[in-house]
Amino acid sequence: MPKQIANTLRTAVAGVSGYAGGELARLLLTHPRLLVTPPLFLGRMDEAGGLSVALTSLHPQLSSLLNADNLSVSPFDWDQLQREGIELLFLATPHEQAREWAPIALAHGIKVVDLSAAWRLQESSNRAIYKLEDSDPATAALLQAEAIYGSPELHGPAIADARLVANPGCYATSIILALAPLLRANLVDLDYGIVCDSKSGVSGAGKGPTATNQFMYAADNLSAYAVFGHRHMGEMLEQLDLTNDQIQFTPHLLPIPRGILSTIYVRLNEVGSIKRIQDCFDEFYISSPMVRVRRSPMLPQIQHVVRNNFCDLGFQLAPDGRRLIVISCLDNLLKGAASQAVQNMNLMAGWHESEGLL
Repeated sequence: MPKQIANTLRTAVAGVSGYAGGELARLLLTHPRLLVTPPLFLGRMDEAGGLSVALTSLHPQLSSLLNADNLSVSPFDWDQLQREGIELLFLATPHEQAREWAPIALAHGIKVVDLSAAWRLQESSNRAIYKLEDSDPATAALLQAEAIYGSPELHGPAIADARLVANPGCYATSIILALAPLLRANLVDLDYGIVCDSKSGVSGAGKGPTATNQFMYAADNLSAYAVFGHRHMGEMLEQLDLTNDQIQFTPHLLPIPRGILSTIYVRLNEVGSIKRIQDCFDEFYISSPMVRVRRSPMLPQIQHVVRNNFCDLGFQLAPDGRRLIVISCLDNLLKGAASQAVQNMNLMAGWHESEGLL
């Protein structure tokens, strides 16, 4: 029996105060399917001292959007979710909170798109970096096995049938989308190794103040960090079926607000051609509206993707036909977070994945 497709969906966002939360609010408020049923916005339990605040006091840039000036961010309340008939809950909360709340939401019959890393990783060794603790380990293990990694380009059909979708990390998205076509076509010499050099704007560190995202540190600077230990590495290993000794990832902090550029160095396992590589990317993403593949030798730039919902890919092949450089660019707050979450919502609701994003 075909899946019943609803015209709209009752949604809620928990943890809307951050940068990605603000972008998610904007996308949902302007989504054509949600214009008559705007989202319910909820704070984390430690926010606002239990008081409601105007949405536009947290995100003034949303003022004048339909419904925005009349909406508040209320304290989190499971009873309110039930009264409002919420069908899908976005968790834009810390990992620990999302790990606790997702099982409760599912028990209430509410589907979840989690923007944190709480449910992204199937291997406990990869998940250990987040130091997550479960009050009910047996239930958590069952839900972890059920959770779908929310990359629409890789797992679209599974996302459509999922109850719990783990939105990918921003760095991981840029690298996974760049490498998946080549690895699935068995074009990469894995003995030679893959090198991923990624650079991100400071919003990738979140809204909370830290020593490294202060103006005096980030301005006029470029710095590497989390060398041999970034939290997104496990996603790359699991989604690309690689081992630690086959890929090296080094992130850097750019003195710009937002955007990621990843430069990925690979060696092909046999002499290739520009046409073969171009065809590999084009065919892999032929049905992926939020990925734009450039014609070689054109390469993406951060300015091409900032404040839009695409991941742009491009490549250049060395004259020897073996050395390949792939460039991947996206906005870390959008395709790296909020707009990818909306893609996942669209698929879970049975709508086209690009609705509200093009």
